[in-house]
Amino acid sequence: MYRTHNCGELRISDIGKEVRLSGWVQANRDFGAMTFMDLRDRYGITQLVFSLEEDKHLCESARKLGREFVIMIDGKVRERTNKNLNRDTGEIEIQVSGLQILNASKVPPFTIEDDTDGGDDIRMKYRYLDLRRNPVQKNILFRSKLSLETRKYLADLNFAEIETPFLIKSTPEGARDFVVPSRMNEGQFYALPQSPQTFKQILMVAGYDRYFQIVKCFRDEDLRADRQPEFTQIDCEMAFVTQEEVLNTFEGLTKHLFKHTLGLKLDDFPRMKYDDAMRLYGSDKPDLRFDMAFVELNELVKNKGFSIFDEAELIIGIRVPGKAEMTRKQTDELTDWVKRPQIGAKGLVTVRYNQDGIKSSVDKFYDQNDLKQWMDLFGATQGDLILILSGETDKVRKQLGELRLEMGRRLDLMKKGDFKPLWVLDFPLLEWDDDSQRFYAMHHPFTSPKKEQIEAMASDDREVLKNLRADAYDLVINGVEIGGGSIRIHDRALQAKNFKLLGFTPEEAENQFGFLLGAFEYGAPPHGGIAFGFDRLCAVLNGQNSIRDFIAFPKNNQGRDMMIDAPSEIASLQLEELSLQLNIKA
Repeated sequence: MYRTHNCGELRISDIGKEVRLSGWVQANRDFGAMTFMDLRDRYGITQLVFSLEEDKHLCESARKLGREFVIMIDGKVRERTNKNLNRDTGEIEIQVSGLQILNASKVPPFTIEDDTDGGDDIRMKYRYLDLRRNPVQKNILFRSKLSLETRKYLADLNFAEIETPFLIKSTPEGARDFVVPSRMNEGQFYALPQSPQTFKQILMVAGYDRYFQIVKCFRDEDLRADRQPEFTQIDCEMAFVTQEEVLNTFEGLTKHLFKHTLGLKLDDFPRMKYDDAMRLYGSDKPDLRFDMAFVELNELVKNKGFSIFDEAELIIGIRVPGKAEMTRKQTDELTDWVKRPQIGAKGLVTVRYNQDGIKSSVDKFYDQNDLKQWMDLFGATQGDLILILSGETDKVRKQLGELRLEMGRRLDLMKKGDFKPLWVLDFPLLEWDDDSQRFYAMHHPFTSPKKEQIEAMASDDREVLKNLRADAYDLVINGVEIGGGSIRIHDRALQAKNFKLLGFTPEEAENQFGFLLGAFEYGAPPHGGIAFGFDRLCAVLNGQNSIRDFIAFPKNNQGRDMMIDAPSEIASLQLEELSLQLNIKA
């Protein structure tokens, strides 16, 4: 037996006990007649004491131990004279009577501490060392708890956990597939699933009316903080349900997870239509921790001689409370910020509601009476600042949405620990791509349109098709899309109509999804579901932006695993067995 207790377990009530501990040497402090050592495992840290007076040989052996040595000790629990109440074990220490080195360690390339001196690359190369650090351990163990609580909640509601395959068929929609060559089927390839979408619908046809899976998904797309080439979903599907039933079930799951991981009780989630989210916040995932909803000014500002407004499709602004005090230099910097290529605005109009009147960067075109009407429209009071953008409707809403978030960050309005969940409903069924001159599915090709709009799917009018709405919904928390889903099409004829809108020929649809279309002909029930981004959920609940902090072995921004150096070349013999020949472009 290597241990009787772990390193985070012993308390003042254990004084006098003979114990055995094993773990890693965190720190070693030599005080002449005595040596103190911190012993660490995943549960905590316990202080060890070695005395020259009591056992010279043992004390000298302890002094030779370096950081991250793996050791086993025997000893007696005693009360500490200098208690450390910031540590769970800080009232006790172990008077060591026996020491055994289980494994030596090289000097680690960075310190195994909360605030380490290791950069991202070196920590990812030695990820097994990084995983020993307390902040990383907390994240990984939080993920484990979240997974367990998810399973508890869904199991109590009669959801069955069912695995779906990883080696599937490539599909043309969505992100790029990762493909896997088949040795036994020369010249043919599997694809790794971007999601288990078609399989979970098949399970509904098969009669498993409540399915879930905490499942790996794979997408070959450009990476950023909230994306990885492989990620995890809480994937769920239900048969014989309405949209309302799906929303209530997974709002319940979200409330359960917050309560049992963070100890927070959430109120009922508000709901907002997609069109309203875009109109008021310029985003389909608005952050509601602060207000600053958009106000439209078209009727008040046009035809006053200011050509920028006169020529604009939409003029909108936000009210920033109490910030009329911003200097000209500060507002000029904001103007430069919105003009960056990433934002793309042509300029910024500012209006200050000062005690001595209303001051604007467009005073030449608008008098005090005009500006007072603007203030009334915004509900502004003395001390407020108004920021206004103009341009094409879709572009300017996105630009002001980014400016709104930037002001939220600068004014520290996005408080950690403040959570504002939101359901966004009634997404467009289709979105038009100017480059390819075709429609794509806003969610995926299996999303059901609103029943009352099915007839309109036969229209040749692009604007009519753009306005089709779906029984689709997203869960948003603090400006992050946590999950999305929809009521699915369960009728072959309707699914064929949707494929046609998306540019599939009947032959292409049959080739890609014939198995699903065929299943619909054998008594497919109405069904719908949702998938939560599990990694994102972990990050949001902890107030962090990067999902990599909650993945044991993440990839970097180039999609590489720095620890095992993957992806890598494969042997020519393997290529030959797979009937593959490389043609790498220079």
